[in-house]
Formats: sequence, structure tokens, C-alpha cells
Amino acid sequence: MPTFRVSEAARFLGVSDDTVRRWTESGTLTPHRDDTGRLVVDGLELAGVARDQSRLPEDPSRGGSSARNRFVGLVTGITADTVMAQVELQCGPFRVVSLMSSEAVRDLGLELGSVATAVVKATTVIIESPHGSGPHGGGPNGKTQA
Repeated sequence: MPTFRVSEAARFLGVSDDTVRRWTESGTLTPHRDDTGRLVVDGLELAGVARDQSRLPEDPSRGGSSARNRFVGLVTGITADTVMAQVELQCGPFRVVSLMSSEAVRDLGLELGSVATAVVKATTVIIESPHGSGPHGGGPNGKTQA
């Protein structure tokens, strides 16, 4: 099981090192010591806390949809010409960029600082891992393991 130092855990959770230390003291995260004596937390436990802590603002346009990947954020950039526009959202720690017509930007009332939701429906989502092996990042001989 992977473990993460306090500073790494803080970076993944978007909080300060001190917050992670307080969570280890309060029992939110279970502290361990690595071989060098540094404080670390278990990766599986960290993933659970990350999921619990990742509450974005309520989606103001939430209706029925098969898309499960919805990112509520603030519009931080709009670059538009007469036909096309690039819209940037900051959704928590993630930057999401969308290309759309300039007419759609106007119809949606998008402006810098407004709230919007990026909805992603994709048939292909690439997952990368620094620990993969083989020519395609899968298991032995490049075979992906499920």
C-alpha cells in the first residue's frame, strides 16, 4: 500500500501541512512512521478523506443527465472572436477549458467570475500511473490489468 508524507497528502487534499497534522492528531487520518521516521499516511485512507473533503459547490443547473463528471466552478477566462470562444473554469484545484461558439457564451450569460458547470461525457478516459510497467503503462508485457 502506498504511503504519503504530510506535505504530499496536503497537496493532494488542497490543505496545509498543519491541517493534515491536526487530522492525524484528531484521528481523521491514522499517522504512521516510514523507515526514516517521517510521518506518513496510508494511501487508501488518504483517498477516502480526499473523496469526503471534495465537496464542490452545488450544481445550479443540475437536471437529469447521464453525464456523471460535473465540475462546478468559476469562469476565469474567456477568449472570443466573432465565431468561436475558449472558456476557462477553475473548479476547485482543477482548470477546465472548453471550446464553444461565441454565440453559446452569450446565450449562457458567461462572464468572468460567473458560476458555470463543466459536464464531461467521454467514451475514453485515459488513466496514467507512474508505477505502470510495459510499453503502454499496463502490467507485465504491456497487458493492462483490471
